[in-house]
Amino acid sequence: MITDLVLGTMYFGTRTDRATSFALLDRFVEAGGTTLDTANCYAFWVSGTGHGGQSEALIGEWLRANPGLRERLTLATKVGVEPLDGGGVEGLGAETVRREAGRSLERLGVDRIDLYWAHGEDRRTPIEETTDALGELVTTGTVGRVGISNHPTWLVERSRTHARARGLEPASALQLTTSYVEPRPGAAVEGKDHRFGWVTDETIDYLERNDGIELWAYSPLVQGSFDRDDRPFPQAYDHPGTTARLAALTEVAAELEVARSQVVLAWLLHRSPQVRPIVGVSSLEQLEPALAAAELDLDATTMARLDQPA
Repeated sequence: MITDLVLGTMYFGTRTDRATSFALLDRFVEAGGTTLDTANCYAFWVSGTGHGGQSEALIGEWLRANPGLRERLTLATKVGVEPLDGGGVEGLGAETVRREAGRSLERLGVDRIDLYWAHGEDRRTPIEETTDALGELVTTGTVGRVGISNHPTWLVERSRTHARARGLEPASALQLTTSYVEPRPGAAVEGKDHRFGWVTDETIDYLERNDGIELWAYSPLVQGSFDRDDRPFPQAYDHPGTTARLAALTEVAAELEVARSQVVLAWLLHRSPQVRPIVGVSSLEQLEPALAAAELDLDATTMARLDQPA
């Protein structure tokens, strides 16, 4: 199921240099990977300019160096949280959505964005305005389909209802954060500043009751906490549920002779509804286990042990 794995490219062109980024992209595609996830704002906080675009530009350079690969790939990028020079972020107004789609196309060097995400909610702009702008991009062929990231479920449904009423393409993908373990409800988690950026029971219920929507998960490995002693889980994850699930995860990983993080990725891919994990890596040594995890087979008994730990 490597085709269900998504390669996150957040730091390509900034923290991850050109040579390493190219090597990661080459290996991912060689192994059968097809889906790349980026954003117009990646990675403004480490760019030195205060603005993003470096990741898209590097992917564009790699595509030019590999003619013929484009049609084999799904390119996903985002709009909505690129910083403005005067402070604040760009938001999701219609003019911004159209303008930034054009800039993303230029940096990527392509004529079509396969999946265009509304990156973070913008309460200053009616969701109907954003939905119309995204839908028009699909109608013109600039965008293949639409996704919504870090929005509350009620706003997702409002957007989808409006799109259907207008005869536009409704959002068919959600991007949120989740993993095998979860923080305590309502607990703040350092570095996670999207109020509605979490998969909840409501999210799962919505997906189960609505066909044609897939779920992508960012930060599925909680910054390496499953395998690295130097990266403990944030304090918000310290509760009995985490203890029980980590015990079950450790047992399964030992039996399969793989790392705990690999079982986590396989569990996400095997669960129902399926979760497509976005793996952000900075070396081939990190990428290889993720690729192997996508091919890991978890049978029904193993899934049940993981889903309902003793």
